[in-house]
Amino acid sequence: MPIDAAKALAAEPRTGEITWDQKDVQLYHLGIGAGVPATDPDELRYTLESRLHVLPSFATVAGSGSPGVISSLSMPGVDVDLARVLHGGQTLRIHRPIPVRGTATATGRIAAVYDKGKAAVLVMRTEVADVDGPLWTNDAQIFVRGEGGWGGDRGPSARLDPPTGAPDRTVERHVREDQALLYRLSGDYNPLHADPEFAKVAGFERPILHGLCTYGMTLKAVVDTLLGGDVTRVRSYATRFAGVVYPGETLRIRMWRQEAAVRVAVTSVERDDAPVLADTIVEHS
Repeated sequence: MPIDAAKALAAEPRTGEITWDQKDVQLYHLGIGAGVPATDPDELRYTLESRLHVLPSFATVAGSGSPGVISSLSMPGVDVDLARVLHGGQTLRIHRPIPVRGTATATGRIAAVYDKGKAAVLVMRTEVADVDGPLWTNDAQIFVRGEGGWGGDRGPSARLDPPTGAPDRTVERHVREDQALLYRLSGDYNPLHADPEFAKVAGFERPILHGLCTYGMTLKAVVDTLLGGDVTRVRSYATRFAGVVYPGETLRIRMWRQEAAVRVAVTSVERDDAPVLADTIVEHS
């Protein structure tokens, strides 16, 4: 079996230093659609260095995400075909506000391996801390098709009961035609998001938007709409990637207020509300 769960879980963590500065933060914010309108005071908090704050989802690209998902897939006990790999979900826990510039230690390991029958699920955990202590913890849920069926633990269900009633707020966010080309400059250079021929080989009619770009766009919408633009209120943010987004489409983002949390559902307007992000929750102070 290409995945040896016991060996993968016992493998030594991989540790490396990451750094970022205001240019990395600004580029990330532009990559998720910030800066429209360019002179809006609320948008200048994402783009102008004298007012800059850091959207917590920047943690998914800080230091180019190293040690990242691809490197984790080459860890002991894991030998998989990248063509069978899907990014199934993402969970981010923020321990304190992310500074505009910093140097930190990122420690990556496989935190769990689940047997879903027709697929295996690897939970790739990255814990980041600086000299003042923990900053954030990122969990990427990676589906590896065709690698399940060994009788292992199925793991917890990622599905949540759907929110009830009409959403408290619904907003739409346009995805620019060049959004993926801009977002990839933050570190994810997978040709699936830029090369039409590669996208066709992968089974898509044209390049698709990075799931983590949609992830960032959605968190920004929640912060701007329901959290008063205060990025420091975000405590955690989890989602399941339910479908693709093509550059040029429009995201419909529905939000339901709950106690200390916001439930979110994201769909594509142009494809009859096809699901994009599901089981999405932002916990906040």
